[in-house]
Formats: sequence, C-alpha cells, structure tokens
Amino acid sequence: MPIQRTKSVGNTQALTSQVGIVRLLEVLFACVTFSLVVHEGGWHDRNGDWCMFCWCFCFAVTLLVLVVEFVGLQHRMPVSWKNFPITFAMYATLMCLSASVIYPVTHIQNGRATGKTKDYRIAATVFSCLTCLAYSVEVTMTRAKPGEVTGYMATVPGLLKVVETFVACIIFVFISEPVSYDRHEALKWCLAVYCICFILSLVVIVLCIGECTGWLPCAFNKFLSGYTLLAVLMYATATVIWPIYSFDRKQGGEPRRPSFCQSRNFCYWDKWVAIAVLTAINLLVYLADLVYSARLIFIQA
Repeated sequence: MPIQRTKSVGNTQALTSQVGIVRLLEVLFACVTFSLVVHEGGWHDRNGDWCMFCWCFCFAVTLLVLVVEFVGLQHRMPVSWKNFPITFAMYATLMCLSASVIYPVTHIQNGRATGKTKDYRIAATVFSCLTCLAYSVEVTMTRAKPGEVTGYMATVPGLLKVVETFVACIIFVFISEPVSYDRHEALKWCLAVYCICFILSLVVIVLCIGECTGWLPCAFNKFLSGYTLLAVLMYATATVIWPIYSFDRKQGGEPRRPSFCQSRNFCYWDKWVAIAVLTAINLLVYLADLVYSARLIFIQA
C-alpha cells in the first residue's frame, strides 16, 4: 500500500522566519511577565492595572498576528497588513516601555514589597524589559528600508505618528488628574493643541491601516505636510505657554514645588513639569515628522 504524504497545514515560515521567532519571543516574554505578577508579584491601583493591561493586550494581539499569518488570512483581514503589524509593534514597544518604568517605580521602589513578593516583581520587571526589547527589534526588522515600497506606517513618519499619539495620551492622563487646564484660558488653548493634533495623527493612522487614504479631498502627501506643519506651529505655542502659566508667579503659576508635595512621590506640580517636558518632546517629534515627510514628498516628486 503506497504511503500517502499529507501536506503541512499552515505557513510554517510565519513561525520560523526571523520576524516570526521574534514574535514568538514577544508572546513568551509577555506571558511570563503577567504570569509572575499574577502568581506572586501582585499589582494595585491604576498604575498596576495599566501595566497588566499592556502585557495582556500585547500578548493577545501578537498571538493573533501569529495565527493570522500561520493560517494565511492576511488578505482577508479588514485592515492593511502592510501597516497593521508594524503599527501595533510600535505601540507595543511604547506600552511595554511605560510598563517597565511604571511597575518597578510604583511596586518596588515604594518599599512595600519585601521577600518573595519583591523577587517576583523584580523578575516581572526584567521580563517586561525583554518584551519591550523584542518589540523594538521587530520594529527595526520590519520598518521600511531605503528604496523599499511598503506601507506608510512602516516609514519613519508613520512610526513617528505612533509616538505622537502615545505621548499625547500620557499628557491627557497628567492634565486631567487633577484637572490642570482650567486655571487660565491660555492653558485651555494648550489642551486644544493636544486634542487637535492627537485627533489628526490618529486619523492618519486609521486611514493608513484601513487603506482609506483615497477618501481625503486632497492628495495624501499634501495633507500630511500641511497638518504636520500646523501641528509644529501649534505645539510651539503650547511649549511656550504651558510653562509660563504654570510656573510664572506673575501669571498665577507656582515656580517651586510646594512643601506638602515632599511627602508624595508624584504630586500635581510634578505633573505640570511632566506635561511641559512631554510637550517639548512632542514638538521635536512633530518637527522630525515634518522634515521626513518633506523628504518623502521631494523624493516622490
């Protein structure tokens, strides 16, 4: 009786390629991280909830990406597979980076963790850093190379859009608890800057992932250059206005850290400083985005 050979089911290259191996490591490291936290490390308050969400969300979506590529359903997904995986990998890098900083600061440095619990939390922090490193390696491996035709989100401007929205989200967290923008009309302008630029950057990301850039009433590259220039100008005003009305005594600000903040790790004045720094960082990111976008338009022309 002749031996019948059955063909292997699934695309094994999705798991054995360099990118596939990196994604398997991401799944492994993320799984080990939240398993250590759940088993013995523990987590508390909103900071712990955010860290746990980052690890579980990254684990679940990466596993979904592996399954889709293994089964070969990329072309049937309602998103652009040239843009979605690297967009998620960039977000996952930033999310795991934030968790790798927040978790040890709030759960180890405060001194409440001792003995076995502290050891588990340290181990979870190490694996969280490894998860972040694995995602950053994937971004490096899958981003667009010079002369390569690929999705917009794989280019430097596309990746910068992810950074812009993520930094804006952190600003929203700091500015809303406690509410810091209702002390002066100028600070409300800063909030408007953060919201408008965040929405526009998010719209670009959604249009690219959904392959809907043709819906725009103008050319996509012209829209990018115009809105990025607008964002640079708006963030430049916020970079100047926020520190003036937060730290200048003549404008009702507080130039020094209040004495009652000494007993707290992160009080409202510290959040004002963080917002000022993050605003300056996002201004630099938008400026780099403008430069790279202009170069892409010049090359296409």
